Amino acid sequence: MELQLSTPALLFSAITLLMLAFTNRFLAIASLIRGLHKKYMDAPDQEMIVDQIHNLRKRLTLIKNMQLFGVFSFLLCIVCMYLLFLGYIEAANWVFVGSMGSLLIALALSLIEIQISTKALNLELKDMEEVFNNRSSGLDFIFKKEAKKDEK
Repeated sequence: MELQLSTPALLFSAITLLMLAFTNRFLAIASLIRGLHKKYMDAPDQEMIVDQIHNLRKRLTLIKNMQLFGVFSFLLCIVCMYLLFLGYIEAANWVFVGSMGSLLIALALSLIEIQISTKALNLELKDMEEVFNNRSSGLDFIFKKEAKKDEK
């Protein structure tokens, strides 16, 4: 298969959209860190805040590396197109393979970051479920009606 100029050009839009998603994740993490910093300054002895800070530090490192490999993939894609334009087909093929490899690493890091994010959210949900299960309200007879039927 011969690599054509349009092949790496197709990656431009995909890489650009991935970089946008990675940047949005970075901005969301930065906002969370700023909010946790305020909470930590108010109550520095809360263990959950410290655990969340460690989790966010891991995620921040992963996002930084995702962006690094995404940009590297984008740059290699540009170099590949330039080599194709000059007629260096063999070199362009290898650079394109490097670009795809870099993109694959960025996506793998993204998958790992999503897993860490999901674990953190599940911990938050667990805390909220415990509070919800322990509370009572005037509308319990409506919402817990099915649970009472199951108990009988």
